[in-house]
Amino acid sequence: MCVLFIAWRYHPHYPLVLAANRDEFHHRPTAVATAWPGSADIVGGRDLQEGGSWLALSRGGRFAAITNVREPSRRQSGAPSRGQLVTDFLRDDRDARSWLGELANVAAQYNGFNLLIGDGQELMYFSNRYPGSPTLLPSGIHGISNGLLNDPWPKVEQGKARLARLLATDQPDCEAMLTMLRDTEPASDDQLPDTGVGLALERRLSPLFILDGQYGTRSSTVILVGSTGQGLLVERSFSPVGEPITTRQVSV
Repeated sequence: MCVLFIAWRYHPHYPLVLAANRDEFHHRPTAVATAWPGSADIVGGRDLQEGGSWLALSRGGRFAAITNVREPSRRQSGAPSRGQLVTDFLRDDRDARSWLGELANVAAQYNGFNLLIGDGQELMYFSNRYPGSPTLLPSGIHGISNGLLNDPWPKVEQGKARLARLLATDQPDCEAMLTMLRDTEPASDDQLPDTGVGLALERRLSPLFILDGQYGTRSSTVILVGSTGQGLLVERSFSPVGEPITTRQVSV
């Protein structure tokens, strides 16, 4: 996952609304969003290379989502898969605070990550690159890309503002949120972050939706969780040239 926006206790009828893009190498094997084998109450995509996930939801409003922190100079070879953290939390029954208390003891083993987890009652943010972790998120709209929570990257600021406008209705429009996530316009050079990958790559990675034949946006996901804990996940996957392949809608 490379950019996600979350409205937490912001909409009057849906305590949790999430819109996110997963950017990844196109050759990496992936399973589309569906109920997980052996865990029918968990839905989401799965990484078939390492076995984890980037975003998933379970019955009762429990969910987890992860993004990588872009820092090529600190990358550790042989580090454990960050996507496994999503899987581990969703297959656990502890509340978010308790689970993160244990993760804090081993977080340094992983390459940089941002992790959002919710247990239906609280929404927590944890990053092994943020000394204030774990953090209880307040109500409102938040965004994460490959920096830290609410870092003012152009696509983060744009997405948060656009999501706020789309949620000014009684019923959130999933299709409108998926359309929002397909913005391919790059940021201007003077707005780009400096993450150590060079100007040309910063520019190529700056849009909400990344078009690239080798590495780009593989899927867009929208999640709605109602006040009773019932959840809906909508995932649209894309070809390397950005054409929609499948759209799946799963309820839990």
